[in-house]
Amino acid sequence: MDLAQEQADDHWEVEALYDLCFAPGRTALSSYRLREAVAPVAGLCLVMRDRSGAVVGAIRQWPVLVGGDPCLLLGPVAVHPTRQGEGLAQMLIRESVDAARALGWERVLLVGDASYYQRFGFTRLDHVVMPPPTNPERVLGYALQPGAWDQVSGEVTPFNAG
Repeated sequence: MDLAQEQADDHWEVEALYDLCFAPGRTALSSYRLREAVAPVAGLCLVMRDRSGAVVGAIRQWPVLVGGDPCLLLGPVAVHPTRQGEGLAQMLIRESVDAARALGWERVLLVGDASYYQRFGFTRLDHVVMPPPTNPERVLGYALQPGAWDQVSGEVTPFNAG
C-alpha cells in the first residue's frame, strides 16, 4: 500500500470512494454542513493506493470550533468494500491523528460508533453539541495533548479563518 497526502488531482477519485462507501444522502449530514466553504487541513488528508494505483482508502480532517476553541473534525474515513477488514481504516486513522499531533493540534472530534473508535482512544463528549440531528451518543473526542478537552465545551460551529 502507498499512503500519501491527498493532492488536488485525487479529489474526484476520493469523492467516488466516499460515494461508494456511504449512503447517497451523506452530504446532508450535519458534519458536512460544518465543512461547507471550509478547506480540509491538507496535511491530515490521506489517500491510500494499492499496487495498481487505485484509491482503496481515504481520510480527511477539517477545522471546526467547539465553543469557540479550535478542533479537528475527523472524517470521512473510507476503505473500498473489497479491502475492508484488512486494517486499512485503522492505519489511516492512526496516521492522520499522529500527523495532527505533529502539526500542533490539541483535540480531534468525530461522529461515529463508540465501540469502534474507542480502540484509538476516542471517548464520548457529553459537553459538546453537534448540529442536529446528530445523535449525542455518537459525538466522540480524542485529546492529542493531555487535558485538551478538559475546559472545552459548547456547540460545534464552522471554522471561519477570515
